[in-house]
Order: sequence, then C-alpha cells, then structure tokens
Amino acid sequence: MAQRITRRTLLKGGAALAAVAGTGALDRLSPVVYAQGDRPPIRIGFLPALTGTAAPSGRDMLDGLTLYLDQHNSTIGGRPVQLIVEDTGGNPTNTLTKTRKLVEGDRVHLVIGPLLANEGYAIRDYVIERKVPTILSVVSADDLTQRKGSPYLIRTSWSSSLPSHPFGEYAYATLKYRKIAMLGNDYAFPYEVNGGFQRMFEAQGGQIVQKLWAPLGTPDFSPYVTQFRRDVDAIYATTAGADAIRFAHAYRQYGLKDRIPLIGGGTLMDESLLRGMVPEDAVGVVTALHWSAALRTPEARKFVAAYVAKYQKDPSYYAEACYTAGRWIDVATTHIGGKVEERDAFLLALRSLQLPDAPRGPIRLDAYQNPIENVYVRKVERAGSLTGPASQTFAAQSGGLVNSVVFTFHNVSQFWTFKPDEYLKQPVYDRNYPPCKFCG
Repeated sequence: MAQRITRRTLLKGGAALAAVAGTGALDRLSPVVYAQGDRPPIRIGFLPALTGTAAPSGRDMLDGLTLYLDQHNSTIGGRPVQLIVEDTGGNPTNTLTKTRKLVEGDRVHLVIGPLLANEGYAIRDYVIERKVPTILSVVSADDLTQRKGSPYLIRTSWSSSLPSHPFGEYAYATLKYRKIAMLGNDYAFPYEVNGGFQRMFEAQGGQIVQKLWAPLGTPDFSPYVTQFRRDVDAIYATTAGADAIRFAHAYRQYGLKDRIPLIGGGTLMDESLLRGMVPEDAVGVVTALHWSAALRTPEARKFVAAYVAKYQKDPSYYAEACYTAGRWIDVATTHIGGKVEERDAFLLALRSLQLPDAPRGPIRLDAYQNPIENVYVRKVERAGSLTGPASQTFAAQSGGLVNSVVFTFHNVSQFWTFKPDEYLKQPVYDRNYPPCKFCG
C-alpha cells in the first residue's frame, strides 16, 4: 500500500514519504518524493509496473519522474506534490483496482500511467466516467487517442504505430527488404506496432510472409525462433520487458542473427533492456522510436547527463517519457496558477501545451491529444566504437551498448500521411488486422 502524506506532516515542514507499493526489493526506490510548503499539495497518482515482466521499464518510469521532481524541489505549478505510487505489476485487472484506489481512496487530482497497452485499455472507461485527468506518459495503445479518445486522456509519449508507419517505408526504400517475417508478444501493443509496420511496408510493395505471437512472459523463445522462415530478408520483432532479452538471446543462440537481419519496434532494444543484454545479441539490430539516449541535441545531452549522474545508467524512453510528463504537467499547472481543482481549465492547459525543447525533440499535440514528434531510426552499437555526443552516455563510458541514431523522421503524426477521418475508418490494428495475405 502507498502511504499518504498527512497535512500534519506537511505543516511540520518535514519530509514525508510517499512509499512505493510493493516489496522489499524496491527499497532502493524509497523515499520517492517529498512534499513541502504552505499550499496544499497536488495529489498525483502514478501507475508504473514495478514487478513482473515489464519491471525494468517500470522502474525507469519512476526514475524519470522522480528526477524531474527532485530538480524542481518537488513542486508542480508552485505547489508541493504528493506522489502516490502504485505498482500495477503489468496486470490489467490489478491496474484497474489500483486506479480505483487512487481516485476514490486517495482522491488524486490526476493520474499518470500506466505502462502496458492492455493496462491502458483496462482503465480507460473508469477514468473517463470519473472525469479524472489522465496523463498517458508511456502507455501507447493506439485507440486511446483515436476511436476511444476523450478530453480526459492526454498523451505525452506516443501511440504504438506512430514510429512503425515511417519505419515500414524505411525498411522497404532504404534497407531494401522485400520479404519479412514477424514476431510479437500476444497482446494489444505488439499488434499495433507490427500492424502499422506491415501496413506501410506492404503499401510500398513489400510482403509480410509470416506472423508469430508469443505470450507476454514467455520463458523460452526457442519454439518461436525455430519456426521462422529462412527465405526472408529480415525478421521484425516487437517484445516488451524481459521478453526482449530472452528473444534476442534465442535469436542468436539458434544461429539466426548472422544469417537474417533483425529489426523491430523500439521496445525491442530500449535502453532499459540493453543493460541486461549480451552485447552479441543486440549489436546491429535496427529499431525505430521517438527517443535515443545518444541524441545529440543540447536538451537531450543535459537530460542524459543529469540522469546518469543520479542513477548511473542511461535513460530509456520510459524514463524520458515520465520526465517530460512531469514537465508537461508543471508548465500547464503554472499556466493556471496551480489551480488543478478547476478541472476544465486544467484540462485545457494540458491540451494546449507545446514543448519545443523536450529531451526527445519538439512535441505538440494533434486534435486527438496525441503527440506530433520526431521518430528516430536507431542501430545498436558497441560503445567503444562511438565518437562525439554518443560516446558521452553511461553505456559508452562503461563499455555497454547504445542506440545510435542513423535517420530522423521529423514531426510524425499518429496518422502518418493519411487524413485522420480516412485513417479512422480502418479497424484498429489487432492480431488479425492487417490480414497476412502473403502468409503461406
């Protein structure tokens, strides 16, 4: 259970702990945040997955948000912050239960999170019914800002298929691939990432000739990698959390890595996972996402330096996303004088914001409250081979792995080059859409 910060504690001016829900294994994360000052705190409910398959990514979510709050004396919009953290475990049912607790028990002013796409879909109806401003800082489920959008859902990160659309075209036009086999975890997020890639890859003339789905938390990917067709130009994979580490290892273990290029969704090679990978499993893998710790901009270098100094690791996209979410809320709240209780004004401020200088690059929201932002094609490299800003990451300094940026798509919309009303006439990407018309 998360502990509440009492007003008595606040009036004493002492540091109050908003403890992380969960186990003793998370002790290093405590204390999470301190509340101080004379104005009543803004109560923020935060829903990372700190246990389970996605735990490495969830811990980075917490680290990113905590870094922002630490840098700003634990205040948002001039008011102290009471951060109440609930571990979802990456389980949709548990996530809904924890959200109810935050809203009805802790009476939070807003919710940040959760992590997984199926968690996002699980809480969607409830937070809308309760009219809770909800910042989708990481969860990328496409339809939360498309067919199932709501004024109460503001996304500051990305939608699952946003990077996949340009990357599908890139794979055909630049990498010259023509036939690809796919693998993904068997739930909403990989359906959407892979679906966006397939749509645009095939629109260029490419063929997806095989699609495999593995349960989230698959302990051994041997039965899957041995099924891959060998007559393809590449394998495209989207996995999350520790599954990415296990998949990449099995892919090389069965001799495929030196024979068939591996590409995929950005979470396959996220910085939160590169730390735990065998270098030979990851080097050379190409992915697309809206973040890389090796970005060269001054804003990115400043954020990476601060994160490395505090945590001695490179920030993953999960960390950058929650750091930027903290800033997004801070700037919007400041604009309304800290009056988050005036919900309509607060929501309008959140929806109207633009950040031209976020660590990942410029961000603005479309009419459906989803970011328009850069997408980076990244290639995993050994740190020792790098020069310039990329050599300043923690991984570079410690002999690890980094995602070097090889190409940038600027100002990418979730609708890519389609008109929104036309795009929304198609079904949301799922297990069977787009259909695998070239699978034999």
